[in-house]
Amino acid sequence: MGGSFSLKEGDEVKKFSELIEKSSGSPPAVPGNITKGRFKIMKSNEEEKLVFGWANVSMRVDGELIEDWQEDIVEPEVLEKAAYEFVLLYREGGEMHERGGVAVLVESVVFTEEKMQAMGIPAGTLPVGWWIGFKVLDDEVWEKVKDGTYSMFSIEGEAQRVEVEEE
Repeated sequence: MGGSFSLKEGDEVKKFSELIEKSSGSPPAVPGNITKGRFKIMKSNEEEKLVFGWANVSMRVDGELIEDWQEDIVEPEVLEKAAYEFVLLYREGGEMHERGGVAVLVESVVFTEEKMQAMGIPAGTLPVGWWIGFKVLDDEVWEKVKDGTYSMFSIEGEAQRVEVEEE
């Protein structure tokens, strides 16, 4: 189920978690400086075992940067870069951050203000964020999606915190 890609000499391969930069706040309450964010599943297609929703939202429709449960902020540019790296290098969905290979990415778009303007989406309609879709390959996981046990996407990553100065 894996995709293929090629690296040029000198290219450095990084884990997705190494690409996330976060800022502000105290360390998260989970071991290993791992940050987890949860976003509600917005749509699913039972026949195809497809599920869609926000992987991460960086900025509300009113332009306010979002601070997550760990008091971290993911800047739009950082989120966009991390999303592209995930699509290029990984594309795999896991179950509860423990077991990989249960789903494969089929849709990914980072809605930035510039992209929304180019698409004709009026300002203030959508947040700045990363929308994803997965095809669930594992029947047991799909049953948990259907019965509501898994009602959200959950991302995790490791990051170096950078203090944000208050305005």
